[in-house]
Amino acid sequence: MAQLRSFIVLLLVVVFDDLVSYGEAAYNIADYGAKSDGRTDSTKSLLAAWEAACGSAGSATMYVPAGDFLVGQATFAGPCSSSKITVQIDGTLVSPSDLGGAGDWLVFHHVEGVSVYGGTVDGRGSSLWACKAAGRKLRRRSLGELIMNSKDITISGLTSTDSELYHIVIDGCDGVTVQNVKITAPGNSPNTDGIHVQGSSHVTITGASIKTGDDCISVGPGTTNLWIEQVACGPGHGISIGSLGKGYDEEGVENVTVNTAVFTGTENGLRIKTWGRPSQAFVKGVVFEHAVMQNVQNPIIIDQNYCNGDRGCPDQSSGVRISGVTYNDIHGSSASEVAVNFDCSASNPCTGIGLQDIKLTYGNTAAESSCKHADGTASGFVVPPSCL
Repeated sequence: MAQLRSFIVLLLVVVFDDLVSYGEAAYNIADYGAKSDGRTDSTKSLLAAWEAACGSAGSATMYVPAGDFLVGQATFAGPCSSSKITVQIDGTLVSPSDLGGAGDWLVFHHVEGVSVYGGTVDGRGSSLWACKAAGRKLRRRSLGELIMNSKDITISGLTSTDSELYHIVIDGCDGVTVQNVKITAPGNSPNTDGIHVQGSSHVTITGASIKTGDDCISVGPGTTNLWIEQVACGPGHGISIGSLGKGYDEEGVENVTVNTAVFTGTENGLRIKTWGRPSQAFVKGVVFEHAVMQNVQNPIIIDQNYCNGDRGCPDQSSGVRISGVTYNDIHGSSASEVAVNFDCSASNPCTGIGLQDIKLTYGNTAAESSCKHADGTASGFVVPPSCL
């Protein structure tokens, strides 16, 4: 085992040295004073390495070696001189136990052509969850990794654990690829969404394993051209479009595909959720296909009567228009008798809903379906019996 570890360390050194030998500037945070003891604050060292990589004339790599690096709030800001920056993480970035209200933890802002490979980010969110569970005032609310107003971003092979709130947030971006990530948080951890996308276009999420206390993937207003494929979700609240329509002038969601997902013991499977209040938002051009449900409470659900705590929307009807949503090849087991539930808006009914090759069971029998204010078609082998 010792020989194997030595070989791996040697291999990493060789790969890192190769980056330099091929003319790519490389910036090791240890060279800027970062300590891998998990106790010494390495924030300034991390940011100094970023500034050097960002200011490089050509391709550059910021390198986080093996070990635990304590890092406070850090913003990796652009625009950069370098149009291709690689952030190679072989160690773990650890959040302090108390950020002291510093805000979001790791932020990429106004950058282009940045790729983050490997490594672990540990948000250490348990203290905040305990405060929330006890009803105490929250001292801080920070996200794990936030990517804002950026373009051509790749996140590959990253592990994110125990974020205080959302693990990865993609906001106001164009061209983001998230692949082969692993996200974990306890099933009872509040608001720990795995990946949240909003105000962004041309985002691809593939090969993700997500176990968390909220939505595995959540889709917010202004999202277009989103592709989700090969996702394992559970525990969690499923893959959700919404909630939408909290604001009247909110943007819509368009052209979303969820292909090949497995949901295990989740609260929901494939969900669309909107507030029960007036809004100009919309959802259209959505495809959910090739999904497996394993003991899922609500395998297929559209809920247009969401009103958290009846705040500001009692007895109102959702203005969010939902159209052109297709469900194809969805099978497995439901933990409730009603496996397909379309609870659409009375003033803006769902239109163009399509069900094809649906087979969902409850216990040893076929599950049931329920439709309110929904119109569409059903074809192929549809179980439960379609209510459309």
